[in-house]
Amino acid sequence: MKESEEKEIKPANGLVGIVLILVLLAAPVVLYALTGNQKSFAWYFLCGPLVLLSLNGFAIVNPNGSAVLTFFGKYVGTIKTNGFYFYNPFYVKKKISLRARNFDSERVKVNDFLGNPILISVILVWRVRDTFHAAFEVDDYENFVRVQSDAAVRKLAGKYAYDNFDDDEEGTITLRSGLDEVNDSLEEELTERLAIAGIEVLEARIGYLAYAQEIAQAMLKRQQATAIVAARLKIVEGAVGMVELALDELSKKDLVKLDDDKKASMVSNLMVVLCGDKDASPVVNAGTLYS
Repeated sequence: MKESEEKEIKPANGLVGIVLILVLLAAPVVLYALTGNQKSFAWYFLCGPLVLLSLNGFAIVNPNGSAVLTFFGKYVGTIKTNGFYFYNPFYVKKKISLRARNFDSERVKVNDFLGNPILISVILVWRVRDTFHAAFEVDDYENFVRVQSDAAVRKLAGKYAYDNFDDDEEGTITLRSGLDEVNDSLEEELTERLAIAGIEVLEARIGYLAYAQEIAQAMLKRQQATAIVAARLKIVEGAVGMVELALDELSKKDLVKLDDDKKASMVSNLMVVLCGDKDASPVVNAGTLYS
């Protein structure tokens, strides 16, 4: 196995180390009981430092925890199985949690694909997958996650527009309407960026998305105008159908004879009534249809 790869080890049980320490402490007492020589207690001058040094060789690894061990700068291995262990007291231990963690980034102001300033943040669920890379490939893997998440969000925002306002671009993916595709793209980007630190991305989602304050009001008016135009279009389409149906029914039932001028007048009146914002005010015609 290469030294640049994670290596899982399982040292001796910690109870073995406790037994050894107790033996070292009890040895002078046993010698004195057997020989009666008080010089046997001089053994403490030798075993005392050994006992103190041995205390550095104990480690408790909790579930979903790990301990990375090095020996004078050389990687020895990683303890991943939970338990109580005793190892070489000269080993240097660094604990790394393997639990899943949440990271809710700050809202950053960036420009979308169209250059509009927007506020965006990301919610990231991650955990350490490779303890060797997390411990030795980067200085601080937690700070690395924060910085790379910020960079990934900025890059993502520049790839998509916040929203589209053109009917011929309904299939275009935007930050607001294409959340599934955008989140998948964000997750792929973060997975690639964090792999160097041995980080596994469990989930990445946009947590907050809005126009920046300086253009929010203008964009709201634009969205409202677009909605009004779309609604008017539907109203006009429906009104034309109703007028066409009315003329066809009048012609089929032969209720009234209409020339082209009267048809145009009728169409005009019906369109005004059907497309108007306010209720029409009826006008009673006391004469004939043609006066």
